[in-house]
Amino acid sequence: MSFTLEIGQKAPDFKLLATDGKTYSLKEFDSSKYLVIFFTCNHCPYVVGSDEITRQTAIEFADKGVKFVGINANSPNTYEEDSYEHMIKRMNTFHFPWMYLWDSTQNVAKDYGALRTPHFFVFNDKRELVYTGRGIDSPRNTEKMTENDLERALTELTDGKKITVPVTNPIGCNVKWEGKDKHWMPAEACDLV
Repeated sequence: MSFTLEIGQKAPDFKLLATDGKTYSLKEFDSSKYLVIFFTCNHCPYVVGSDEITRQTAIEFADKGVKFVGINANSPNTYEEDSYEHMIKRMNTFHFPWMYLWDSTQNVAKDYGALRTPHFFVFNDKRELVYTGRGIDSPRNTEKMTENDLERALTELTDGKKITVPVTNPIGCNVKWEGKDKHWMPAEACDLV
């Protein structure tokens, strides 16, 4: 079994605290036809650089039944900016159109096999994985972007078409695992393609 969820696998459940102070599980999003779960954080330049593109994509597909859920699994002991308190500040400043959840144990990141920030997982109406990988091909500097893989996948999904490129490699900082060097990744974590 690979480290990261594979196409066709079901979305693992979770129970995580959000920046609104409430706890959410997967079933809380049942009213949305499609679900984008993405691993993100507060400090990563690839996240910060591409958040506005992610915002545009989330807004564009909201009327097509797509819900975005961001999860921060980074250890605040590696980067203090990734703490829950800073998550709240970031949402209050930027008012992102997604729920922002805190994976304080990092168990959800392990269940999904999150490799980097940002790392996107797109699920269909049966909560089966149909796309995983990057959002865009130049998240740190969006002026150099030539591909919006997430937008393409969501367009195909919401149009009832087959996903032409279901797997790409996420581009960003690695997840900051508790008690590990900031560049450490699990041995079984590898490129997806």
